[in-house]
Amino acid sequence: MTMSNTILQHLPTGQKVGIAFSGGLDTSAALLWMRQKGALPYAYTANLGQPDEEDYNAIPRKAMEYGAENARLIDCRTQLAHEGIAAIQSGAFHISTGGITYFNTTPLGRAVTGTMLVAAMKEDDVNIWGDGSTFKGNDIERFYRYGLLTNPNLKIYKPWLDDQFIQELGGRHEMSEFLIANGFNYKMSVEKAYSTDSNMLGATHEAKDLEFLNTGIKIVKPIMGVAFWDENVQVKAETVSVLF
Repeated sequence: MTMSNTILQHLPTGQKVGIAFSGGLDTSAALLWMRQKGALPYAYTANLGQPDEEDYNAIPRKAMEYGAENARLIDCRTQLAHEGIAAIQSGAFHISTGGITYFNTTPLGRAVTGTMLVAAMKEDDVNIWGDGSTFKGNDIERFYRYGLLTNPNLKIYKPWLDDQFIQELGGRHEMSEFLIANGFNYKMSVEKAYSTDSNMLGATHEAKDLEFLNTGIKIVKPIMGVAFWDENVQVKAETVSVLF
């Protein structure tokens, strides 16, 4: 099975479509849009111990409100912990920038999400994966490969690869207006100057303003760790004990 005939360019109406649902603007609008266009959306949310998530249980409830046939919260923390320990043992975090080790924890989260959510989908006889990532990133390749490890029959439908979706809901303003027009009291949040991906192993900040060489790390407000570059921040030493 090649990637070209596995990735669907148009919404598979009348079929079950699983979506990795975060509860944010993109996946909320996509889920509602797919439902209105005739697909049968099933929502799956990964609990990766994200420190910026206030209420995990509220996310599946929100998916049901937007029209999901079913919505499930999948606890991925144990598997993510195992993957994190394996990464440290194998020396996977070996890249450094300016003498500081870069703990690239986001790909580990993607691997766990891609396999465990597809496994949950398979239990529900859902063989089409969808999510809210755009065509500009590498998540298409990640989820394609991780998903096939779990379900060799997996196909992928991404709204951001569907011309009809892009024409109708091609931006944050359009998606927000779409939700409001359908009776949802959605207040679009202010877009940050960078993107954040987090799980219990760490948080990475990338894209947007951070892609420019004249923009430094100082625009970031860490959700894990401390802003050591801020003179007002004190980083106190701690003594810890490790048992093994």
